[in-house]
Amino acid sequence: MSLTVARTMALPGMRMRLLAGRTGTWRAVRWAHVSELADPVPWLSGGEFVMTIGLGLPAEPEGRRAYVERLAAAGCAALAFALHEHVDEVPRDLLDAADACGLPVLEVLTSFIAVTEAVARWHADERVRGERRVVAAQEAIARAALAHGTAGILRTLAEHAAGEALLLGPHGEHKHAVPARERPWHARAAEAAAASGGGRSAGVLDDGIEAVQVHSLGFSGPATGWLAVRTASPLDWHVRMLTSHAACLLAIELLGLRVGRSRMHAQRGALLAAVLDGRLPAARLGELCSVAAAPYEVVVVRPGVSLEAAVEALEEVAEAGDEETALVCVRPEGTVFVLPEHTGMPGEQAGGRLGVRLCARLGVAGGGCRAGGLEEVPAAVRHAAALVARGGGDGYAHVDDLEPQALLRDAFVPEAARRFSTAVLRPLREYEARHGGDLVGTLRAYLEAGDNAETAARRLGVHRNTLRRRLAAAERVSGGPLTDPGHRLRLWLALSLPDLVPPGSSRAALGLDRAARDADAEGRHP
Repeated sequence: MSLTVARTMALPGMRMRLLAGRTGTWRAVRWAHVSELADPVPWLSGGEFVMTIGLGLPAEPEGRRAYVERLAAAGCAALAFALHEHVDEVPRDLLDAADACGLPVLEVLTSFIAVTEAVARWHADERVRGERRVVAAQEAIARAALAHGTAGILRTLAEHAAGEALLLGPHGEHKHAVPARERPWHARAAEAAAASGGGRSAGVLDDGIEAVQVHSLGFSGPATGWLAVRTASPLDWHVRMLTSHAACLLAIELLGLRVGRSRMHAQRGALLAAVLDGRLPAARLGELCSVAAAPYEVVVVRPGVSLEAAVEALEEVAEAGDEETALVCVRPEGTVFVLPEHTGMPGEQAGGRLGVRLCARLGVAGGGCRAGGLEEVPAAVRHAAALVARGGGDGYAHVDDLEPQALLRDAFVPEAARRFSTAVLRPLREYEARHGGDLVGTLRAYLEAGDNAETAARRLGVHRNTLRRRLAAAERVSGGPLTDPGHRLRLWLALSLPDLVPPGSSRAALGLDRAARDADAEGRHP
């Protein structure tokens, strides 16, 4: 609250009479001062309640009109006369000029010293009242922070500042606002934040009508966000204090949220790593932590991105609600993201994939692959990592955007391919369950080594004689020799389909898969 001319006239012990300039009684009174100069303007700084007995008043009407106009232009709050000391009445031309300028002119019936003391006393009391309001507001903001977090801080700050509040991200992106709707001043605040270049700073945009204070968040290093507060101009000192207090609380809140998110993603990432290493069934992942519904966009970016940087980038680019259900894991092959897919069918709206925005935000190359379910995530990671290892720029490549890969996947019905692999490998799995020995792993290592028993044994960490016994058992159990091209092809396809064929289903494959399920239900073949 400011001390206006109207309030000054109503202060205890004041006796004043308004003579002219009624439209200017809203002017704020900063100080009461006596001046008998013919031109006191050079000695004024605005907001003065100028008192005089008229010694310096010009004798000509034109001079008196100019005298009033200069005072009004200099921001003078009011001009008060003590009559019957030097002049008995205020000239009519001066009163007319005051009405035209909206400068209040009063007759003071109280001593000048009493007016000065009353104004000074009001401002001293107001300072104490303001400090009390600030303390009460700070306590309210602290309670709101404990009870409602960021939203509570902004809401309480806007209420006690009698204005509006806005929280921006480190790059000027909109995070939260009170009121929630978009406001014209939001763009000005975002531009001011972006103009800082990410450094910590504080400033005020004041156009004489509204004041927008933009304050950086954080205690060291680049700003972790920005707090903007809009109030009426001019900006009150207590709003500055409240904004600084709220900025500290928000910085602590954001720091705590970031640490909490990093810990949460570290725990969730450990579960994802267990799935990728084969130590945890994929189905258990959905039971142990919240995961979005399939399908997924699996993204692998180049190694070197820390978990903290990955989580921060994910928070900025993910759609509402996705950050809580995404999975992030730092692996030797790169940082892995398992994200909800928002692009509909494979190959559509490639520019809208989260992987594109993630790689742009992190400034590294990445690869992506679609996973139709959690069980397909390990294979999707392998395909995405292969794209990253291949290199070729700092952009984002998705398996569905590579025509040969998409055509290869379209050639298979996913469910039929799984049934084929299960049928071919079932005798080997059953033998392993009864007699032990890793026949499936041995076959895979042998075929990948180009029939080189020495290389395969070395990769498996077993003696070459052990390898030969396992291969002999595998030939006997699988029903054919490895020298038979047809039998060898069946075994190789059953072993390598998860790696040869990217996971996820294209539109054609989905239709065939649905037809296969319908046919099975009716006891026929599509």
